[in-house]
Amino acid sequence: MTEAPDVGAAPDWLSPAELGLWQAFRNGSTYDLRTRNPVRDDPFSVRPWGPERSVRARVVALLLLSGPPALPGRVAALKLNGVQITGTLNLSGGTITPYVELNNCRFENELLLPEAHFTTVRLVSCAIPRIEAARLTTEGDLHLPRCRVAGGIRLTDAHIGTDLLISQVVVHADRRGRAIAADGLSVAQDLQADLIESYGEVSLRAAKVGVTLSLRGSRLINPDGQRALNAPQLTVERTLYLTSAAVYPSGNQAGTTPPYGTNYTNTPVRGTLIQPFECRGGLRLDDGRFGDAVDLAQSRIVMTDSQELSLRRIQTPELRFTGQRPERGKVVLSGARVVNLVDMADSWPGPGSLAMNGFAYENLIPIGTFTLAERLDWVTAATPEYAPEPYERLAAVLRNSGEDADAREVLLAKQRRRRETLPLAAKAWGVLQDLTVAYGYRPGRAALWMAVLWAASALAFSRYDPQPIKADEHPEWNAPLYALDLLIPVVNLGQDGYWKLTGLWQWGAALLIILGWILATTVAAGASRLLRRG
Repeated sequence: MTEAPDVGAAPDWLSPAELGLWQAFRNGSTYDLRTRNPVRDDPFSVRPWGPERSVRARVVALLLLSGPPALPGRVAALKLNGVQITGTLNLSGGTITPYVELNNCRFENELLLPEAHFTTVRLVSCAIPRIEAARLTTEGDLHLPRCRVAGGIRLTDAHIGTDLLISQVVVHADRRGRAIAADGLSVAQDLQADLIESYGEVSLRAAKVGVTLSLRGSRLINPDGQRALNAPQLTVERTLYLTSAAVYPSGNQAGTTPPYGTNYTNTPVRGTLIQPFECRGGLRLDDGRFGDAVDLAQSRIVMTDSQELSLRRIQTPELRFTGQRPERGKVVLSGARVVNLVDMADSWPGPGSLAMNGFAYENLIPIGTFTLAERLDWVTAATPEYAPEPYERLAAVLRNSGEDADAREVLLAKQRRRRETLPLAAKAWGVLQDLTVAYGYRPGRAALWMAVLWAASALAFSRYDPQPIKADEHPEWNAPLYALDLLIPVVNLGQDGYWKLTGLWQWGAALLIILGWILATTVAAGASRLLRRG
């Protein structure tokens, strides 16, 4: 009886290193070619690796696309550590069923994965010239933590079945200036991009993330381009984190397993380095939809005068704008709709650098001291030219939270800003209204003026002895009561209409009636606002 041939036998053209890889693949074990010398094993150093640590890309492709069966009782898998892959690994359009995990490896040329289909693939701490993975599909995770990619990552229209993890990746721009091109990317669960460094534009146009998108502690650098993060129409079902992160040294409990060197679930121990999210260049989230919040706590946005932090028409239950104040550039919130605005007075830019026409928010939740005067400065900064809507929005929010006095102050400030745009005559009338009744928003001042006018007119009329209109039909002359009868409209106290006034007394009475109507209307309006509040 002849023995059946081994269908998994290695080809005779394999090098010794590739022969070992072949056997490790069938066994499902890790093929480790490290020297245990940290300097020699560093995949990012300029020190070359010899042929004893190299395998050809065509061998890797052969194993992944049409590799031998696993040994009995084993699961075939490609697990490499400290291996250099020479040539170009091209898996375009292929279906890769084995599990793939590469640690501390080097790629000689770009990694081509467009339209490839994986179960799960993990590349950790690998040096890669470029990753081309448009329309890539994975049933499970795609992990690229701590990798360094010299020529950009392309994940346009890729579909990730569970998590996409690129934490601590260092990626430089491609020829078009994009470090990460992921327009139309779909991630079923989390997209973790903590502590990444990108030198070029990160593009996430119309991307969709099923749970959270985290860029905690990342540094997005593209000062010469228009934007460092370009993500219009981004959809995140829960929270977008553009916040700080705790940095842990590699090799500890957070360095070898996800989240690969970051920790944002536990309180950092004392002495742990806290790295803020930093964006050097414009940041665009226009028309985004975020299910829980957009969090910019402790963020640092550094822009040129022509760049913007653009949040136009975003929709989210909560916007946490508590980062450092941008010194240059412009913050744009036009058309945005949020429920809770969590902010700090020191986070907002000054006049001419803030735009929020049509910005709708329902609740203000300030962090630290945020006085009404500072809040009015905030509105003024957003309206270099007078616009009523920001004032009316702020007044409505304050009134709904029970701060009716502050709401009146805001509306008074609106009238004063409006007065600056009026012609000279209207401006003078506005000044008079402001000095006398504060445009009706301080009814107590109107009542005080009524009291002063009544006392002065009562004193004046006490020195006047008018003649009755009808000699046999008049009450007894009472100067204080007569003055009050003229000053208070509608109410008849039995004095007005019985006395004949002449000369300046007649003009004075007419003026008192007019002032009485103006002041009484103001008092009534203020009282009605108090009643509505009650």
